[in-house]
Amino acid sequence: MEDRTFKLANLSGDLFGGLTAGVVALPLALAFGVQSGLGAIAGLYGAIMLGFIAALFGGTPTQISGPTGPMTVVASTVVASAVEIHSGSLEQAMGSVVAIFMLAGLFQILLGMLKVGEYIRYIPYPVISGFMTGIGVIIISLELFPLLGHASPKRIPDVFVHLPEIIDRINVAAIGLATATIVIIYLIPRLFSKIPSTLAALVLGTLATALLELDVPCIGEIPQGLPSLHFASLAKIDLDLPILFVMPALTLAALGTLDSLLTSVVADNMTKTQHDSNRELFGQGLGNIASALIGGIPGAGATMRTVVNIKSGGRTRFSGMVHSIAMVLVLLGAGQYAALVSQPVLAGILITVGIGIIDYKGLKHIRHVPRIDSIVMLTVLAITVFADLLVAIAVGMVLASVLFMKKMSDILEAHYMVGPVGSFAREESWSDELNVSEKVSEQVYIKHFGGPIFFGFVNKLQAMTRALPQVGVVIFRMKNVPYIDQSGIYAIEEAVMALQAKGVLVLITGIQEQPRDMLMRIDLIPDLVPEQHIFQDFADCIKAVDEGTVCRDSETGQLLRKDMDFCQ
Repeated sequence: MEDRTFKLANLSGDLFGGLTAGVVALPLALAFGVQSGLGAIAGLYGAIMLGFIAALFGGTPTQISGPTGPMTVVASTVVASAVEIHSGSLEQAMGSVVAIFMLAGLFQILLGMLKVGEYIRYIPYPVISGFMTGIGVIIISLELFPLLGHASPKRIPDVFVHLPEIIDRINVAAIGLATATIVIIYLIPRLFSKIPSTLAALVLGTLATALLELDVPCIGEIPQGLPSLHFASLAKIDLDLPILFVMPALTLAALGTLDSLLTSVVADNMTKTQHDSNRELFGQGLGNIASALIGGIPGAGATMRTVVNIKSGGRTRFSGMVHSIAMVLVLLGAGQYAALVSQPVLAGILITVGIGIIDYKGLKHIRHVPRIDSIVMLTVLAITVFADLLVAIAVGMVLASVLFMKKMSDILEAHYMVGPVGSFAREESWSDELNVSEKVSEQVYIKHFGGPIFFGFVNKLQAMTRALPQVGVVIFRMKNVPYIDQSGIYAIEEAVMALQAKGVLVLITGIQEQPRDMLMRIDLIPDLVPEQHIFQDFADCIKAVDEGTVCRDSETGQLLRKDMDFCQ
């Protein structure tokens, strides 16, 4: 991949793209910071540090990184849990929070070193669909309280349990501001396509709050100037509870990996380039470590901001660095104005983010796609919302794999046929079986293998072998078997041994390189099936049987069923 750090010819595009992305990112960074529980400044720190370092060291030149909805959902859970462990003190909890965020970055770097990024394409769509829809539901649910003018619980079940308690204490002004924010965000693009709608909503909502002196909660004063390092916070970590750091850090790392690499794919499609997945994970991990050290929240590649950057002319890493520099200028000079932003305005912004994350295409087609896909999607959705995000992905992957194997084994069963030569329907028989002599067809059964032999098909293969009648010869036709796993190897071995125990001669035709190599490694070839009983062509195999060169009794003319030695 070409290292596009800076190109003078694209300077104006990178400047405009980065500045535009920074303008779009500012209100989201503030909103995500507030939702995380660390304050608006934590979102701004995360956007600045992660955005700059991921752009400089990552593997997707046009990607804009910063706090995202999915990452903020997990980060808020981490903060809430740490505060609870430390008796409600955020100051005491900061050591654990910073350590978890840094460990997540280290895990991302490790994932990049292990080249895990290359496997992101194997996550099934129903898993991604259910997960992203669940994230959208979580974001919207957590903003219901701020929309009504109150601080939100940190857990989804608590939101729905305590929501009825505040119905009689609704802040009408807060509802009005949040609703107006949502309307502006959706209306502005229809009227003024060049104006970032989230920024317009943030500015107009803040002006309305100040000019009308509305009684709504605001984010309050945020620190100005450059941030300080949090090494002192790390000294307060409770080393007796290291296991508490691992799972949330893994969750953040896995989620950040998924979020970033999916955005990288979007960027590739728009720019007709190819990102480096493993380098991207290195950049994201390094950025999240640096962000944690200055008190920022973790993030990932942000799809909407990346799209804005590309559409505005950004083509190199410099655009992502400009995006971060733009927010540094806001941090240095506009902090006093950011303090006037109201919570209901941020709630309106985040609700639109949640609405945008939901996979409506997947929901729309839920009754029309295969049932197993619908089951996977709904299961992941439910676990994401009400349990744990990493567990949701893990359960979804396992469930999708198991159901896929079940479906594939059912499909392959129709092709793994067994019966006398010429007994299959004409459309099921292979062309070279149609002219086999009647003398041979009466004594030879054929077992067709229509694809890979893997663990999902082992039981059916064994059942089919047991159901075979007493015959003289069984031919395993394996020309369509490109791969066989360990379970398949042992299943073939058991099938051969069971047939030989019944006096059946086993011949193999058309075996490919990988299956042959596997069967030779466990000595099935030549100990159970001699090389003389393996034929590359089916015609040669039938000819050997027909001419009596394969174990035919010289007196009776019958194929031997008990003497397994090849006729000399």
